[in-house]
Amino acid sequence: MNCWLIKSEPETFSYEDLERDGITMWDGVRNYAARNNLRAMQVGDQALFYHSLSDKAIVGICTVAKAFYPDPTAEKGDWSVVDMVPLKRLNRALSLAEIKSDPKLQQLPLIRNSRLSVMPVSREEFDYILWLTETSL
Repeated sequence: MNCWLIKSEPETFSYEDLERDGITMWDGVRNYAARNNLRAMQVGDQALFYHSLSDKAIVGICTVAKAFYPDPTAEKGDWSVVDMVPLKRLNRALSLAEIKSDPKLQQLPLIRNSRLSVMPVSREEFDYILWLTETSL
């Protein structure tokens, strides 16, 4: 199983929206690196859900429910989506400031390539974030 981090502006689509909806098509990705990461996702992979812009924090965990398929919202180009379902809200949000100040998270793509909306996370980083947030699966 691979681990990921996906970003969304909570004003557009929040973790609460995912919990309410139960499933969502992760669409609108228009960056080739992020698209390739979507295409690498497999059913059962887990992703940290990051609220960008206003909150700037990891708030929940979701699971890939359907592997990549063509993005029906794309008017042109070769874009992909996956379907995500909520798994668990973190016991406490992990802020970007905390992430940046933690020596064990300095290789996290969120810090190294902050503009990327879909990024891989190592299993060790994923588990460490769960430990920091006192969250168990």
